Amino acid sequence: MTQQQVPTLDIRRFATDKDNFVAEIGKAYTEFGFCGISGHGIPDEVVAKTYQAIKQFFALPTEVKAHYHQPGQGGARGYTAIGVEKAKDSKHPDLKEFWHVGRELDGPAPHPSLYPNVWPVEVPEFKQATSALYESLQSLGCQVLEALALFLQQDQSYFADKVNYGNSILRPIHYPPIADTSTQSIRAGQHEDINLITLLVGSHESGLEILRRDGSWLPVTTIEGTIVVNIGDMLQRLTNHLLPSTTHRVVNPAGAAAGQPRYSIPFFMHPNPDYVIETLPSCVSEQNPNRYPEPINSNDYLMQRLEEIGLLKKPKY
Repeated sequence: MTQQQVPTLDIRRFATDKDNFVAEIGKAYTEFGFCGISGHGIPDEVVAKTYQAIKQFFALPTEVKAHYHQPGQGGARGYTAIGVEKAKDSKHPDLKEFWHVGRELDGPAPHPSLYPNVWPVEVPEFKQATSALYESLQSLGCQVLEALALFLQQDQSYFADKVNYGNSILRPIHYPPIADTSTQSIRAGQHEDINLITLLVGSHESGLEILRRDGSWLPVTTIEGTIVVNIGDMLQRLTNHLLPSTTHRVVNPAGAAAGQPRYSIPFFMHPNPDYVIETLPSCVSEQNPNRYPEPINSNDYLMQRLEEIGLLKKPKY
């Protein structure tokens, strides 16, 4: 990370200096909701192959890409075109297109929301590349959740049986060159992520910004070997806002940079679809009373949010 205000921690210290690592990662997230993670062991080649494959896919003709849209799934798998997703409460759609890779299932889906993956036949290496990165990020996400479980005064394995068939998503994103620089849309409007945690295999281009508590925006870029991990709304809700889901956005570049594409690959780590999000007692106190006395099923919560950002149509009665 290039900004000193947002810490970067070496995940290998979780095994060798557990108590201090847990305290430091907890401090990073309570202050920023974001933290850079290094030492994760994900080979550069796995990341490079995925970027190569997704760039080949997004370079395909629009009508070819559109063939991989999966109607009625809320964008859960396959392709979503430019102009579909928008930030909650925004009047302007984001300037991005993306693909969703979900969990590969060995047998029958344990929940109806776990759709099978689709794969672009025009890019044969797409499946292997993205699947390898998915598995690597899933493993890293579990390590981060283990550290956060200890910070939250739970057993280290607290999240293990709550994410073992979660509807987690790898989302390769393409932000095309901006032809109309007067547009009111930006590449990604200010928002908070829906899920537990997000792991960003970063774009090295500028654009990502997080909202500070004083109302100013802090630019965040990644450096080689660092994965940015941030808190999502589900974990914020579970922890009664002890771990905040920080507002962030991807702004349009100025000048000649507007004519260049941008790519990034976030991994949205979700709990199991039937997991009930109920405030942890360790996160409730007289100073911080329970904001969410009514629990909610995580899949119901996800469906509500997908409607708000335009990926699902609200049912008509």
